Amino acid sequence: MEQSSGIIIRLTKLTETSLIVHWCTEQDGFVKTVAKGARRPKSAFAGKLDLFFRGNLSWVRSRKGELHTLREVAITDYGENLRKQYTDVLVASYFGELFSHVVEPDHPVPELYDLLRRGIAYLGENGADLRALKHYESEMARLLGVANRRASARRALENTYGNLPRSRQACIEAMSGF
Repeated sequence: MEQSSGIIIRLTKLTETSLIVHWCTEQDGFVKTVAKGARRPKSAFAGKLDLFFRGNLSWVRSRKGELHTLREVAITDYGENLRKQYTDVLVASYFGELFSHVVEPDHPVPELYDLLRRGIAYLGENGADLRALKHYESEMARLLGVANRRASARRALENTYGNLPRSRQACIEAMSGF
């Protein structure tokens, strides 16, 4: 059984009773797990699986693919401060999408885990703004080694990884008051 510290960055319904949970983990990078029975009222996962919850997880690695089986979760931070403003959640979602866009599954990137953890904490304490979004992109480009003095971090990331997640535009519009 594998263990790591992680942040939930995406939840997807798999069946009537199960969820796919995408994690940004400290030790294993981007990890996808299936939480069997998580949507049942008396599930062991009840109250433990929501966006941007941070905690310790245990899972069994799949032999055939990249969708592993989640066994246990112990939440250490529920991120209550983040849920006060819609724009904060929107920008945190963009941070998570960008992480999953640039990182290969099951590839350790502890520096990007730390960046996401700090970015979410910043949003919870200070709220979302354009400066925070651009700083996150700049730090990500620097940590990935694609930063370029002649181009913005956004352009450097696009040149290396293709188009950035569409949610970036929604974040900018939400912060501009549109």
